Amino acid sequence: MTQIRISHTTVYHYRTPVSLSPHRLMLRPRESRELQLMSHTLEVSPEATVAWAHDVSGNAVATASFSGQTDVLRIESKLELDLTGNPWPIFNIAASALNYPFFYSNDDRADLGALAIQQYLDPMGRLQKWARSFVRGPAPDTLELLKAISHGVSEALQYEVRESEGTQTPIESLDRGRGSCRDFAILFAEAVRSLDIGARIVSGYLYDPQSTATGSSGSGSTHAWAEVYVPGAGWINFDPTNRSIGGFNLVPVAVARDITLLMPVSGSYVGAADAFAGMEVEVRVS
Repeated sequence: MTQIRISHTTVYHYRTPVSLSPHRLMLRPRESRELQLMSHTLEVSPEATVAWAHDVSGNAVATASFSGQTDVLRIESKLELDLTGNPWPIFNIAASALNYPFFYSNDDRADLGALAIQQYLDPMGRLQKWARSFVRGPAPDTLELLKAISHGVSEALQYEVRESEGTQTPIESLDRGRGSCRDFAILFAEAVRSLDIGARIVSGYLYDPQSTATGSSGSGSTHAWAEVYVPGAGWINFDPTNRSIGGFNLVPVAVARDITLLMPVSGSYVGAADAFAGMEVEVRVS
């Protein structure tokens, strides 16, 4: 068992006072058999009314509603949790899915829906052709195929810190040969989907006490990776940025079909067009 403390602070600065619209906050980790949340506090300034709900993917979402005007918005999430993931997991994959291609049951296929469909245009089939280059033999081992694609992503892209919002399309990533962790995750998930396998994007935190993982800052940082649904085993974590499998050092906060749906903090304001002066984000993992 690993006990982890995480502090995630976001501060927005405005040149003149503005009125804040309701802000959507995705900062509370997803609890599971491998992750037990011991405590979580959310502090918002200026004072706000906070309402909690779960979205269609089961993510905990807080909506902060404000009154009056302010020139600073500060949101701080503090949490303590126990992480019990196995660094060398064994996956109990159903016999019907041990080898690729495999077929989902009608119920699984219906529930996966868009998660098994490519989200980015690939009119020339370049991504699918790239993904199929890892399918070697008539019936390759499913888990080994997924590992090969994950490793292929890390070989195709050089990691870069990219502060700008948004993601590259998978084709852009392949053409540039560079990307952030979210670009690694999108390329991997879309490649898997091109093979008719369900995948979703995960945002959260990377725990890295040795400060050796790619994409980490100090003992941890925000991070993005992917999960693949394999019958019997369920959702399996793949972190192509670090060529790892399993969630022993990953703290998931939210899952969705696309990274654009996983912003930790999102919202707008009413005020002068040039009122926004900048933002600061600080994440501490210990």
